[in-house]
Amino acid sequence: MGDKEQKRKRKWGDRRDGRYVKSPGLQTVMGYLYPKRTDCEVYLHDTLDVTEVMKYLEERNKGREDRKITIFHCAITALARMVKERPLMNRFIQGYRMYERDEITLSFVVKRRFADGAEESLMVLTAQDDDTIDTISDRIIGNVKETRKSEHSTGGIDKTLDAFAALPRLVLIIAIRIIRWLDFWGINLDALTEGDPNYTTILASNLGSIKGPAVYHHLNNYGTNSIMVTFGTVHNEERLLDDGTKEIRKVIDVGATLDERIADGFYFVRSLNLVKHMLANPEMLEKPIGEPSGFEY
Repeated sequence: MGDKEQKRKRKWGDRRDGRYVKSPGLQTVMGYLYPKRTDCEVYLHDTLDVTEVMKYLEERNKGREDRKITIFHCAITALARMVKERPLMNRFIQGYRMYERDEITLSFVVKRRFADGAEESLMVLTAQDDDTIDTISDRIIGNVKETRKSEHSTGGIDKTLDAFAALPRLVLIIAIRIIRWLDFWGINLDALTEGDPNYTTILASNLGSIKGPAVYHHLNNYGTNSIMVTFGTVHNEERLLDDGTKEIRKVIDVGATLDERIADGFYFVRSLNLVKHMLANPEMLEKPIGEPSGFEY
């Protein structure tokens, strides 16, 4: 019996990667009217004030030349904490039904070299209740360094994709159709889903690391991922403060694409407000993500 099976006793209707949730009538019917995730995309764009986070990082990174905490690490930690406190953000629809994941997983792409044609590797981080900005940052840094040691696949989902890419075209077409059928019923093999960002809570992209802007990235009908988030470059912007004065602040653009069937707009906005609150008060990121934030919605 695997670790996931030990954590939760599966009931009728559950998938291997999620617990069946009886959703309200509207969401149930939407799952049948709009079975494709790409037909239910909603887009969210905002510019987040990260002035306090940048001050926090400047102080925290003193003496950490090789293992510096970055704004992206803070964003990943904030997202993990938000999902823990806002469980509807960890849901997905597949096979016309609503499910809730057993784990909080965040994925992103690592470029092995900042050069045209350089290979990319897919990375998945599973957040634990006792994780903080320090543990998450250390794991991301360690995984990225390990990935960049090699110019080629380092195993996991990368190795699986390489094997499929080597198949003849007709065989690959048939294999993909079988995999999509298994995906519909939630019975795909671990080897086909472990480390795949299409099966994670949030797929994030740090476009700011390559001096790029935040964009809207489409969702995929394959898999279970319901949230895609991109972050742009930190830059200066004049902002009107609560007391009526103006000040140059550090800000970052964020673009998110969400499956509107998992929750309503009210829930999405409150979830975003929690992320904003944590970035405005970065010391919160030092607390375990399983600890309630105390944020007043």
